[in-house]
Amino acid sequence: MAGRRNNGVLAVWAEAQRQEQRREEARWRAQATEQRRREREEREAQKAAARGEREAQRAYQQGREAEAARRTAELDSRVAELSGLLTAGLGRPAFRPQALLAARPVPAFEPGRLGEPVPMPDQTRYRVPPPDPVQARNPGVWQQYEQYAAQARARFEQDWYAAQAAEADRQRRLAEYHGQYLEWVARFRREDEERAAGTQELLRRLRSGQAEAVQEYFTAVLYASAAWPEGFPHRLVAAWEASSRQLVVNWELPGPEVVPAAGRVRYVRTDDREAEVARPATERKALYREVLAQSALRVVTELYRADGDGLLASVVLNGFVQGIDPATGREAERFLTTVTVDRAEFAGLALDRVAAVECFQGLGGVLSARPERLDEVRPDRLPETVGGSVAGQGGEDEPDLFAMDPIEFEELIAELFRLRGFRVMTTARSGDAGVDVVAEDLDPVTGGRIVIQAKRYRSTVSPTAVRDLDSTVRHHGAIKGILVTTAGFGPGSYEYIRNKPLTLVSGPELVELLAEQGLRGRLGDGSGPSGGGRAGGGTAGRAPSGSGPAGGPSADAASGSGPANGRRPGDEPSAEDHATTVALSWRSRTAGGDAVELDVSAFLCAGGKVLSDEHFVFFNNPQDPDGAVRVHPTRSVSGEPVRRAELTLEPGRLAPGVDEVVVAVSTEEDDQPALPLGYVHGLSAAVSFGPDTTGPAAWTADTGGVPETALVIGSFQRRGGVWRFTPSGTAVPDGLAGLAVRWGVAIE
Repeated sequence: MAGRRNNGVLAVWAEAQRQEQRREEARWRAQATEQRRREREEREAQKAAARGEREAQRAYQQGREAEAARRTAELDSRVAELSGLLTAGLGRPAFRPQALLAARPVPAFEPGRLGEPVPMPDQTRYRVPPPDPVQARNPGVWQQYEQYAAQARARFEQDWYAAQAAEADRQRRLAEYHGQYLEWVARFRREDEERAAGTQELLRRLRSGQAEAVQEYFTAVLYASAAWPEGFPHRLVAAWEASSRQLVVNWELPGPEVVPAAGRVRYVRTDDREAEVARPATERKALYREVLAQSALRVVTELYRADGDGLLASVVLNGFVQGIDPATGREAERFLTTVTVDRAEFAGLALDRVAAVECFQGLGGVLSARPERLDEVRPDRLPETVGGSVAGQGGEDEPDLFAMDPIEFEELIAELFRLRGFRVMTTARSGDAGVDVVAEDLDPVTGGRIVIQAKRYRSTVSPTAVRDLDSTVRHHGAIKGILVTTAGFGPGSYEYIRNKPLTLVSGPELVELLAEQGLRGRLGDGSGPSGGGRAGGGTAGRAPSGSGPAGGPSADAASGSGPANGRRPGDEPSAEDHATTVALSWRSRTAGGDAVELDVSAFLCAGGKVLSDEHFVFFNNPQDPDGAVRVHPTRSVSGEPVRRAELTLEPGRLAPGVDEVVVAVSTEEDDQPALPLGYVHGLSAAVSFGPDTTGPAAWTADTGGVPETALVIGSFQRRGGVWRFTPSGTAVPDGLAGLAVRWGVAIE
């Protein structure tokens, strides 16, 4: 779905609104994850305490039943939210452009800990009690008392002068920070004045019916629309026909997976597990049709309510989802709804009392007969057929971090840390060698300067760059150094930073950190905040978790809606389209209800040993130096209790010495001890073979009773000019570290 990207004042405003909405969604996901973690810990503690005690066992089972009831309530709440889409939209105030003319409130100055004076030492606490009158007659005792008193006075003076110096430094830093705040306020007000002037000009062009102004206004209104359920897309294109005063809009809808596949959750006492009871297929289909109809009515409502000047005589709305085109096998836009709505007819509806599907069809709308199968309808009219320009917002605006201008990339990293609560300055124009961004933690006790390097790399960052960062930290007297990259790091880099004030942020981690703050970015091939990104370190050179501004994100997976390869339908195929794909899937929970996460890894070997540490591909090094093997982020399968991860192989890009590519999985080791594979169910591999590769297309692992924490899925071995995949199923102890040692990765 292509269109001219909106860059006007309303587009900037709309993007700011969406950024805040994404940030709120990320906070909600983080809170939900933390709540689930606490509940799991409480459940495990109850389970341990309940062994052998009847009353405790009963209490434990009651707790599990309450947990199942809570999950059922969450499912019911989600269904109620979907069923109330139109009502929620009607309850929101109509958007009016005049509101944009009001001056934005200037955020108050918040000095944080810098606003708290350094406490001065209390002299009374240094006072030495004198000896009683009898002891005071003893010259030795009195002499000792005077000695202790003198020492106490010296300590007091030393502490007093130190506190005075700390207070003077605090006041200096506070004044400096306040000066920067005043400069920022001046820029803020100038920008606000420019925005107001630009808005006035836009409103003038809007009232005169200029096509670009009309398109910018209404696309911004829809893109910034709030109070939609989490996960609903906000991508659209629009075109305006002045002669008929008709607005034609393509609006992205959620896929069928938006309807929960489970109807309720029950606790099975005999197996001590939670079981999901499937929602009937007819109910899921009916609810999805309701979602599509209510979404269309709500979008049309928001457009007409925002049209205070009566510009729109009619609206054509086409609702689409991203899905597979059965004719081509490629991902494409599948239109599931279309409707043309006249303003006068729509104004006569009592939308708070209508049945959405019947109302939509009564307006002449066409709704897919089988939307759950993505059966298409023919749109009444498409934006590109209107003539003139087509405006769009959302989706295609996500920047490719690989292609971003270096200074823009540094500014993005600076904004990320600014939103995380640090005072930030970029050095791109000051020529401060070795430092791209300087962040300052303002805490007067634990704070200090943090130096940040930002590297837009496509291949693994060398350990030399990490050692250079260490030297830079010492040179600048910083408390910490952070190396942010669009690529990854090898085991040697993670081993080097052990017990050092250094943090490494890989590309997938960076994308997730950006998503946490409502910022956006992708890594070339379209990978976004789609789960599975690992923050902090891990085994096989995993960095210690530690604390600091770049501590790993804990947000849940949130898969993107665009094509997996980051391109639009009709683009020329890339080399990755012809790659061999190994898709691994497994049940997302154990029989006891605990979450299951697996790490996928690959070893590019020559003679049974990995070619180099950089040819060990795993979550912190997602591809080899030649880009032949890539590990993609783990994600949830929509509507199913299943996790899925993919690995792609392009044999033509393998280093000449490689004769075998080993594929393996291991259980996560963030929570010790690591989960034995015997608790993992439904582990299977589906292989889609590209050129010069062959082998079985499907394989299922037998993990029952396996105590080890790693498993060799299989290997691609070169035989002549063909790479043949041979499944294995060999268990390996010690998880990812055990795999690394087995294939010769250097781990100290």
